[in-house]
Amino acid sequence: MSKPIALLLGKIDHAGKEWNALSEIAELRQISSGNREQVIADFKAGKHDGVVAIYRTFDSVNITGRFDAPLIESLPTTLRSISHNGAGYDQIDVSACTARSISVSNTPLAVDAATANVAMMLLLGALRRSWIPESSLRAGNWRGNMQLGHDPEGKVLGILGMGGIGSALAKRAKAFEMKVVYHNRRRLDEGREDGAKYVGFEELLRTSDVISVHLPLSQATKGIIGKKEFGMMKYGVVLINTARGAIVDEEALVEALRAGKVFSAGLDVYGNEPEVHPELVKNENVVLLPHIGTATFETQYKMEALVVRNVRNSIENGELLTPVPEQAKT
Repeated sequence: MSKPIALLLGKIDHAGKEWNALSEIAELRQISSGNREQVIADFKAGKHDGVVAIYRTFDSVNITGRFDAPLIESLPTTLRSISHNGAGYDQIDVSACTARSISVSNTPLAVDAATANVAMMLLLGALRRSWIPESSLRAGNWRGNMQLGHDPEGKVLGILGMGGIGSALAKRAKAFEMKVVYHNRRRLDEGREDGAKYVGFEELLRTSDVISVHLPLSQATKGIIGKKEFGMMKYGVVLINTARGAIVDEEALVEALRAGKVFSAGLDVYGNEPEVHPELVKNENVVLLPHIGTATFETQYKMEALVVRNVRNSIENGELLTPVPEQAKT
């Protein structure tokens, strides 16, 4: 009896041993190059018939494009699951997958600590507007045009999206004696709040000294922070975004920075990556990183290994370990 087929899209850098061990239960295949047109054509021609599980790397978008309806329609009828390597899964049309009874998983928990660490680093850097003295020093101008910054102690940190990453940031912020408020679609159980205060969306905007974004990108959250929302914020607010760039209207952010409404921003994500809004690049009050929230050896291994476990469980037990919320059983 032939084994089921597991298909890897892209390449695995850290959990290759775990992936190769799947050969005990599945035939392993890989697509590591090519383009969207060729991939869809191969699927339609039946080249990958028999595939029951797909391991999808984040960078495989450069090969296949988004996992949208046209691509999903071309997938083998045998496919049961897509295990995605990443906490954010906006590259995948989950509704189209659900319509075809294809389960989708992501990598929550594995990314929480590393991304929260970057958010905290950006928060501290933005409060001090650290890029000004750093760039001046590298240019041989010592402190340059450095001005005084702010301490985190006593500041109100508003966390927009208190999932795993937001909760991890709240824990770190408490060590800096910050007061934490948060907004979710639903309030957390009191035991999980750990002293954080649940508030409405507009109250969070009005009362926070620092706002950190930790929402998934969807039609509902795209541009959720725009000109109107910046208008509600305190004068001199600091904005941190390690979630997805498109959640924040970058033109509105640029204007708020220019007007001084936003004191500083710390950004790891952008609306049109890898391009960055030129006004954000020019603005010395903004601390910029190139989407490195999970870029550590340890976290990359944890993410890859979790995806492999999802593939294994899908093949052996017919279920994913970390299904996306839209498909999670209640």
